[in-house]
Amino acid sequence: MEYVIEMLNIRKEFPGIVANDNITLQVKKGEIHALLGENGAGKSTLMNVLFGLYQPEKGEIRVKGKPVNITNPNIANDLGIGMVHQHFMLVDPFTVTENIILGQETTSKGMIDIKKAENDVRAISEKYGLAVDPSAKIADISVGMQQRVEILKTLYRGAEILIFDEPTAVLTPQEIGELIQIMKTLIKEGKSIILITHKLKEIMEVCDRCTVIRKGKGIGTVTVSETNPNELASLMVGREVTFTTEKTEATPKHNVFEIENLHVKDSRGLGAVNGLNLTVRSGEIVGIAGVDGNGQSELIEAITGLRKIDSGSVKLNGKEITKLSPRKITESGIGHIPQDRHKHGLVLDFPIGENMVLQTYYQEPNSKMGVLNFKNIYKKAKSLIEEFDVRTPSEFTLARALSGGNQQKAIIGREVDRNPDLLIAAQPTRGLDVGAIEFIHKRLIEQRDNGKGVLLVSFELDEIMNVSDRIAVIYEGKIVAIVDPKETTEQELGLLMAGSKRKEAGEVNNV
Repeated sequence: MEYVIEMLNIRKEFPGIVANDNITLQVKKGEIHALLGENGAGKSTLMNVLFGLYQPEKGEIRVKGKPVNITNPNIANDLGIGMVHQHFMLVDPFTVTENIILGQETTSKGMIDIKKAENDVRAISEKYGLAVDPSAKIADISVGMQQRVEILKTLYRGAEILIFDEPTAVLTPQEIGELIQIMKTLIKEGKSIILITHKLKEIMEVCDRCTVIRKGKGIGTVTVSETNPNELASLMVGREVTFTTEKTEATPKHNVFEIENLHVKDSRGLGAVNGLNLTVRSGEIVGIAGVDGNGQSELIEAITGLRKIDSGSVKLNGKEITKLSPRKITESGIGHIPQDRHKHGLVLDFPIGENMVLQTYYQEPNSKMGVLNFKNIYKKAKSLIEEFDVRTPSEFTLARALSGGNQQKAIIGREVDRNPDLLIAAQPTRGLDVGAIEFIHKRLIEQRDNGKGVLLVSFELDEIMNVSDRIAVIYEGKIVAIVDPKETTEQELGLLMAGSKRKEAGEVNNV
């Protein structure tokens, strides 16, 4: 059997941690090969070794049977290996074409022929069914489009083997469907794909074989058609995982949170939230379901004081919080798990211990008379790290060095520990593995059972259906329907999210 890629007994170490412990990965030509593992299992590290970003301490890499020494990404590109990173490597003010040709520019008399480059990009995009506007600026296109640009970048450089690192983590359900079709098209064109993921549904739908790694060690390779999601989940986390969220019936009481006729503009000055009304009661989880771009981000930013409210009322426990500063809103009893954990949730170059007190550092016992008490800060951080199973070498490790799942657990620990009356959870499980998702869902339900209100905003319909007690559907900045998850279906929700009226989607009772 000839493999296009062989990584044999790869070992990669960082100070205090063995990220890859003698892992072997063998990829056949023309297959989609999944690399499955928990957050922090070593998946991205292994692919960064293959792409030349890291050098392994031990092991051998072969491309089409020949041993190679990949010391930097240019060598990987020359060998036909391209990587689509989880966090896109794009220059926002540049156009699609400028990003794609960056570092590969062909010049005539010292000038770049942008028109020719745009035509080349258009030709490649049409060949692979990756429709993009070559002259559009990156800052002006959707996340799904940006990902297409990343894929086109690799194809422009002649990649035969494509590495996709968590490609669906930031995509809407519709964009995920489009990406799966793109991957199938690439395989038909003779490419081979390595898909780093922990989404079992996608593996079952699109992959041929799957290599599982756990805590830096290779567990084995299975043929996808001969396995099932439960078996894959057990291999990944080392125990059985429950896919349905276990919870008792909610017993909601008084209104803890009320929004009336809220109007908020987006960053372009256009109406994003247009007369929205919503209540959350103590002891319930209200899920907001909607296609990305229907005002969810602006709504959360308005509630938490990060965006100006044009008109309307936001009340917590009957008190108006509309004009308060973000700190005063936090102190009044709102917890916020932000949708972008890097931009709004953490200071990546601070130790994880200091990130655990970002909301309370100015209060005793963390500080006195404006002087921080680091002994108390790190003592508190250590107890939260243990309670919320944040896997980190120590509380002094930089936040940036933790995996996405452990960064998320740290944020949740920080917010839940403050015991807020309303916890806003925006995309709380985005990019996380089944074990971490299970943990986070339990914590949200615990908050509910402790008599708190939870507002869950998620693009994952199965998450909304599983965790919510009521579902509010948002469309064009308004709540267009409130449904009971026990009396609706994903299909019906999908129609409501796309703007269908209730009767068209099927009668749904108000709750």
